[in-house]
Amino acid sequence: MGKDVIIACDFNSKKEVLSFLDKFEGRKPFVKIGMELFYAEGPAIVKEIKERGHKIFLDLKLCDIPNTVKKSMAVLSGLDVDMTNLHASGTIAMMEAALEGLTRPDGTRPLLIAVTQLTSTSEERMREDLLIDRPLDEVVMHYASNAKKAGLDGVVCSPREAEKVHNRCGKEFLTVTPGVRFADGDIGDQVRVMTPADAKAIGSDYIVVGRPITAAADPVAAYNRCVAEFVD
Repeated sequence: MGKDVIIACDFNSKKEVLSFLDKFEGRKPFVKIGMELFYAEGPAIVKEIKERGHKIFLDLKLCDIPNTVKKSMAVLSGLDVDMTNLHASGTIAMMEAALEGLTRPDGTRPLLIAVTQLTSTSEERMREDLLIDRPLDEVVMHYASNAKKAGLDGVVCSPREAEKVHNRCGKEFLTVTPGVRFADGDIGDQVRVMTPADAKAIGSDYIVVGRPITAAADPVAAYNRCVAEFVD
């Protein structure tokens, strides 16, 4: 399984995202469609970007009672995305239900991964805001283990945690890591960050990169830099 760079297309309109993708002149980078764009444009934008030939990570982070998540995943499976996700905090039963709903009658399905803890979450915030007193690493590893028990394909985690997740859950268990920034870039509101080269060295399978590419003066050059550091 090859590594890949996923561009977080955090735009709020069809015009913006298609204009951005047009800059790549025939190249078809893997893209992430998150809540902002999905809520603005609905399922139609997912279908249109898919028809353009892009792989899509649909990042909606579902978390609800198992039956609701199961039915929602059944709807999302019809969009033909390549990867989607949920919150591991929703319990093993919810993750199992999600997997059941996502699986089509012919047995195929997108990759399903679980968010452990957001990369904006620090141990202090987790303790004070969420009343979780265990160490952050311990919580992430526990959630990753639960995702594996539920049959999921991997987790979203900080690149700092990717190697530990692989050690706990196996090399084939995917690590999808946001919070990636260039060494000379602004970390923004992320707390647990790493460069593309460091993420590669520590074993991330996919890196998700947003503003360092989308807000760059030359997004294509920034994307190429990411690919050179992480994939090549």
